[in-house]
Amino acid sequence: MQLYCNSLTEYKRLATLEVKVGDLLIGNYHPVRIQTMTTTDTMNTQATVEQAIRCIEAGAELVRITAPSKKEAENLLPIRNELRKRGYTTPLVADIHFTPNAAEIAARIVEKVRINPGNYVDKKKFETINYTDSEYQEEIDRIRKQFTPLVGICKEYGTAMRIGTNHGSLSDRIMSRYGDTPMGMVESAMEFLRIAEDLNYRNIVLSMKASNPQVMVQAYRMLIQSMQEELGHCYPLHLGVTEAGDGEDGRIKSAIGIGTLLEDGIGDTIRVSLTEDPEFELPVCRDLVKRYTVREGHDPIPSIAQPTYSPFTYKRRDSLAVNNIGGKQVPVVIADLSDITGITPVHLKAIGYSYDEASDKWNIADAAADYLFTHEVLPFSLPGTLKVIVPHTTWQTAEDKEKYMPLFSAEEYLQLPLSERSATINFIDHNTGVTLTEPLLQQLANDTTIVFCLHSSNKHAMPEIRRTMMHLMEHNAPQPCILKCFATDSTTDEHLVHYATETGALLLDGFGDGLWLADARPEKQVPDHALLNNIAFGILQATRTRISKTEYISCPSCGRTLFDLQETTAKIRAVTNHLKGVKIAIMGCIVNGPGEMADADFGYVGSGVGKITLYRGKEVVKRGLNSEVAVDELISLIKDNGMWVEAN
Repeated sequence: MQLYCNSLTEYKRLATLEVKVGDLLIGNYHPVRIQTMTTTDTMNTQATVEQAIRCIEAGAELVRITAPSKKEAENLLPIRNELRKRGYTTPLVADIHFTPNAAEIAARIVEKVRINPGNYVDKKKFETINYTDSEYQEEIDRIRKQFTPLVGICKEYGTAMRIGTNHGSLSDRIMSRYGDTPMGMVESAMEFLRIAEDLNYRNIVLSMKASNPQVMVQAYRMLIQSMQEELGHCYPLHLGVTEAGDGEDGRIKSAIGIGTLLEDGIGDTIRVSLTEDPEFELPVCRDLVKRYTVREGHDPIPSIAQPTYSPFTYKRRDSLAVNNIGGKQVPVVIADLSDITGITPVHLKAIGYSYDEASDKWNIADAAADYLFTHEVLPFSLPGTLKVIVPHTTWQTAEDKEKYMPLFSAEEYLQLPLSERSATINFIDHNTGVTLTEPLLQQLANDTTIVFCLHSSNKHAMPEIRRTMMHLMEHNAPQPCILKCFATDSTTDEHLVHYATETGALLLDGFGDGLWLADARPEKQVPDHALLNNIAFGILQATRTRISKTEYISCPSCGRTLFDLQETTAKIRAVTNHLKGVKIAIMGCIVNGPGEMADADFGYVGSGVGKITLYRGKEVVKRGLNSEVAVDELISLIKDNGMWVEAN
């Protein structure tokens, strides 16, 4: 199997061609560039200039501006001139979708144009067409005719281009032949890239964006493989998760998708798409990128010739079911309360358990931790679903061996007699920097009580844990594995990015039967247990491995947006966030709406100024609703489909 990266164990940037965007160089081992997109009306020159300046001063190395028609494309000139007049030389990118003539205008004005191969030439009708090979070639010839003028202009003016595939806007042609798949996304871009190569134009960046990090990661990996096999070289890659949403969830989803690829040295420029003002995207970009500025020269990790899994398709690693961990069961969450001495029922509220003293009952949230780790036996009765992990010496003093589970090092576990182990579940704490010993591997053949808690102190932690997972697979050792992740970063956002990247990357590859997130900062900094619990469940939700809450597929606002996206998203969240497992798409316009909503249960899409169209999946249910009543109509639609429950 040809890999999609240089190494699964050693950090090395992927070699890509060098692309010039104004004075900015992308690819060819240059630093990973960070960028964002304005949300103003492009026809409002002053507002767009002011927002672009805020983005530049927040660190943007490129600023993208939507140009959905000729008039917006033409207005890029006064925007550019005003920015240059004020001393800002940051390259500008025109965002084009349906209108080739707008792209041809913009390519003469700004330093880069982004086209979407799914709708640059095609108009999506959601039709399935059975093409013959000759008919398919006729379609490619039609693309060539429409695309060639833009390439010529870009060559003449020295303009760069991004061929930006979106999972949500694949053409009917691609959907008919490849389906709604990562390979369809790759082929959508390759059709245009082949034409550009024929025309000897290489000043190109590519992207494979999706709202589902799993689809996005697989598409980038397949694209690299396709370029290597067909062209013999790779173009620079722009990384991003589209419609990631806002707040904590948007940051988690973006960090998982982008970080998974950065971990393997993939990516030359990134954008974190949040349903927030664009300047708030840039600190998240910085937190992601700076993790890799000192990644080279990490402690060596033994190489592995061939992966024991396919990185191009998702399959969860087969594991034993040990109690409620592993097998076909959803990953568990372990809350680390080891910093607290004298735990009381009040402390458990942070991890989803609220005790009502009057009724002597526990209320258990959907996102309630399955286990907690502490150094003590608790002096009160536990909620029915919660179990406790303690060091094995503490476990021996616990009367309730059903509720309390022991944690060992590998050496301790092998040395202690059976009488000092649990008959049902034994957790083994293992630093993956140490190779699994032969005696332990032999023990695994017949022991159905072991659950590994894998962690790494390597600067390149994720690949080291991944290698240990593959080592277990090589030895046919199906014991479940908890991903234990320590973070020592100074800010909350850095912590979030750290946890989401290192554990999310493993979960996307099918590795991991649970999460254990630990705050390893100095003792004077008290961990936020509620935040850690939320992050753990957020990571599982974003990787689609455990659904515990409503999921929102929400695009970042831009100049195409036809209503106040942030306000509307907050309003919809407020009335629907109790609908566990329901996926709701909130889209500012029709560009990516219907396609991205193929993965959603319901869609709320701007279809005109102050007008909303509601979808059930890809099916239009109500058109042209006034925005004042559209949220109520969305609730009615959810109720009509039997997916509504009343909030507690």
